[in-house]
Amino acid sequence: MASFTKWLGAGLGFTLGGPIGSIIGFAVGSFVDGFSKEDLLKELQENQNGRGNRNTQSGDFEISLLILASVIIKADGKIDQRELNFVRTQFVGMYGKERANNAFKLFKGIIKKDISAHQVCGQIRQHMPHASRLQLLHFLFGIAKADEHVTEVEVNEIKKIAGYLNINPHDFESIKAMFFNSEDNAYKILEITKSASNDEVKKAYRKMAKKYHPDKLQDLGEEHLKGAKDKFLQIQNAYEKLKKERGM
Repeated sequence: MASFTKWLGAGLGFTLGGPIGSIIGFAVGSFVDGFSKEDLLKELQENQNGRGNRNTQSGDFEISLLILASVIIKADGKIDQRELNFVRTQFVGMYGKERANNAFKLFKGIIKKDISAHQVCGQIRQHMPHASRLQLLHFLFGIAKADEHVTEVEVNEIKKIAGYLNINPHDFESIKAMFFNSEDNAYKILEITKSASNDEVKKAYRKMAKKYHPDKLQDLGEEHLKGAKDKFLQIQNAYEKLKKERGM
């Protein structure tokens, strides 16, 4: 248990309290018999080293991902193994095997609990910057597509989460377009229409490149930059596609 709480406490700030803290306590209790949220907080106290920090830590982003991932995986009424595998693979890629194993152990407890996405997102919104919330949304679409088919129920659930996280419809549609193949995807990704002039295409690209630049996630640690780079690459690819189509 000590190594688990050491992993958990090392990067947690705001998620130790509020509804997310209660979910963590429930999840840990589900695989440690008789363990409560109070026991968890006591175990974590040493790891926190007395810091009263409630800003976003790397672990806060990790916990937020796990909780929102469980909401999306259960959205269509069934738990698909391919979606679970996607979560595990993503976590191994980001955090390495040991940390990913701890995270997935917690995830198996989280997924057993009924979660209010509205309450959880309210807590995330208060403490997490916009760029990090956009990255959460990108990850959720990745989970939904892991079984090769994004259902309408999953899209609607992610859209609700986006609203709870104060992510506007344009940003939602931009990230959604990164996971679907359609003729006008490049325009949607850049948040413009086909009627945009070449100058407007260039302006949109500069705006989106700034919004999705990986540097905005530096505070979350190197492990979260890969997803940010993938998202940034799609912005670049959309722009290159339009340049080619328009002969710019």
